Amino acid sequence: MPRLFTGIELAEDIREHLSALELPLPGASWIDEDDLHLTLRFFGDVSDQQARDVMDLLETLGADAFSLAIKGLGTFGAEPHTLYADVVLNPGLEALARGHDRVARGVGLPAAKRPFKAHITLARMHHADPVKLARFLSLNATLAFEPVFIHRFALFSSKPRTGGGPYVIEELYPLRGGLGIGEDEDGNPW
Repeated sequence: MPRLFTGIELAEDIREHLSALELPLPGASWIDEDDLHLTLRFFGDVSDQQARDVMDLLETLGADAFSLAIKGLGTFGAEPHTLYADVVLNPGLEALARGHDRVARGVGLPAAKRPFKAHITLARMHHADPVKLARFLSLNATLAFEPVFIHRFALFSSKPRTGGGPYVIEELYPLRGGLGIGEDEDGNPW
């Protein structure tokens, strides 16, 4: 059974910049630079038939290209378990995420448990030192990137373990109005 999710790839310079934030932070397990992405919808472990159905439905999604901005850092959990870069929610990104939830329900998976929160996971944390974490967040409070044009999304597979990486792109799906803009000569996003 494949473990699948959809997401948005990040340009190499953004991944490099986010990865450069990594510093010794007790309790933090940093995500590898190559695995940094924005998750749209986690499908989980699905049957081979469900995987084919997901791929077919994603082909017909018909979502529009949009701009994406990253601004700030945050954490999830009362005792923080995830450190993330915050992504500014916009109508295009929100519509794309809703479409992916419809795809999940279309193949018999339940609706998402929580409302969509656009973010890029930077580290998973276990008993992080709250003082050092607060200092890290304060030092990086002004983190921001110029908006980037998003013209496609990806279907990823992952390994069934904590953190999931390394991730493999199974398929790329263009967004309406993307026209292939935003790729280098090797097809990588920029």
